[in-house]
Parts: sequence; C-alpha cells; structure tokens
Amino acid sequence: MPKPIAVHTPEVLASCERLMRTGSHSFFAASRILPKRFKHAATAVYAFCRVADDAVDEMPPGASIDVVIDYLRERLDAIYRGEPFLIDADIAFAAIVREYAIPKAIPMALLEGFQWDASGRDYETLEALYDYATRVAGTVGAMMTLVMGGRSAQTIARACELGVAMQLTNIARDVGEDARRGRIYLPLQWMREAGIDPEEFLRRPQHSAALAGVIARLLRVADQLYVGAETGIASLPRDCRPAIMSARLFYADIGRVIRRRGCDAIGQRAVVGAPRKWWLIGRALMSILLAPPKDYLLQPLAAV
Repeated sequence: MPKPIAVHTPEVLASCERLMRTGSHSFFAASRILPKRFKHAATAVYAFCRVADDAVDEMPPGASIDVVIDYLRERLDAIYRGEPFLIDADIAFAAIVREYAIPKAIPMALLEGFQWDASGRDYETLEALYDYATRVAGTVGAMMTLVMGGRSAQTIARACELGVAMQLTNIARDVGEDARRGRIYLPLQWMREAGIDPEEFLRRPQHSAALAGVIARLLRVADQLYVGAETGIASLPRDCRPAIMSARLFYADIGRVIRRRGCDAIGQRAVVGAPRKWWLIGRALMSILLAPPKDYLLQPLAAV
C-alpha cells in the first residue's frame, strides 16, 4: 500500500487545525488539553468530517446530492487505499485510518447521514432521530475513541452516545435557525403531541410554551446520554479524560443556557462564552481527579 503523507506534516496539520479553530470553538477549546500524542490524530478526524460536511452544505444551486455524496465516497475510497486526494484533510485522515485501524463503515455512515440531511429527511420519532444523530455525530465520537485506544464495545457505544447527545443539544439550540431554512429536526410526533402543526411552524416559526416543552423534552434526553457517556470517558486513558469531559460539559452547558431562556430557541442563539468554558475545563479536571471510577454497564441505544 502506498504510504500516505504523515499527519505530522506541518502544512497539513496547520490546515486541519485552522478548520477546527474556525469550525467549532468548543471542539477546539477541548482539543487544547488533549495529550500531544493524540491531538494531531483527533484534529485530522475532525478536519475530514468538517470538509465533508462543508461539501454538502455548500452545494451549488441545482447540484445533485447523490453526485456530491458519490464524490465524497470516491475520496473515502482513495483514503482507504492509501492514495488520498491532494486535499489536506484527506491526506491527514488517510494516515489516521491506517494507524488506528478505523473501520471504513464508520465514515461511510457519516456520509449517509449527510445524504439524509441534504435530502430533507424528516424524523417522525425519537428513534428515527437517533438513527440520524448516530450517523452524523455518533460516528465522530466512535472515531475519536478509536484514536485514543478505546476498543471495547461499551466504550465505543458510550462515545457514540456522547456524540448523539451533542447533536440533540445542537438541534435544540438551532430550532429557529433550522426552521427559517425550511428544516425541522425535532421529532414530528412530539410536536403534534404538543399541539404544534409542523407545516404551520415552518411557515411561522414562533416561540410558544408548547414548543418550549418539546425542546425541554429533547434536552432531558440529551442529559441522560451525557450522564451515561461518563462511563465511557472513564474507560479512556487518564490523560485524555479531561478533554473529552470538557467537551461533554461544554455541550451540556448549552442546554443550561437554553433552559435559562425559557427554552426559547427561536431568537438569540445559545452560546457558552470563553470564560465559562475555562471554568468548565477546570471542573472537568477536578471531576477526573476526584470522582470514583464508573464501571457499571448500560445498554447502548439501538441506533448505536
């Protein structure tokens, strides 16, 4: 197999780090306390996921999602042959999938999730939403865990569920923004149970007590997954745990901000500021140092 350019190439690595810095302030902040031996690999995983997502989001008007996904699958095939396209994220990811034996099925599932998203798929039930979130976010958690040496089924399941929890939090945060571009990710069944007509909501996205109840319900599900994810974090190498716990706390804190605003996700976007993130990093460090290990087993989500 031809040897891909190493992820440690300064130009390639710098390009991947820029993608993380500009693409996700939360992931970038958490990555700053990852051990150096894993930081480059985690950055490469994030970079490939980011550029693949951008390729779908930035499709020209009239372009076919199937054509874009086929192109991304072609790039993924080349990555797994060890002959990546001359794209920094692909070059970095090719080195990582070989070094850490990341199964191709995982990034393939990620691309399937992007395809579902771009095709405008709706999610009638929470279980259907789990299927989507597992593809677009659980896969990222699984790959990050493999990079850090987590190989047990329980650890990988918990990592997937942490990704799902983060995605559910994003969905709760972005209800208004998504509706204004014609998309609903909340379970449609929940909306109807709350007396909300999804089609009418898309025509006139407005905050209401009923909508706040649906958002609060989704955040409660995310909270349950965040708690369960801590068993997986406890299974990672000790020096990796603070970074992953920090990311878990960052995203859970977005839920806190949303609740503080009465679960109004139509107006101002909920964010966690830099000072608060540094406080949460300190909390993560203390929790890792002081908390007893969590070794009980939980059944993974069916989607995972």
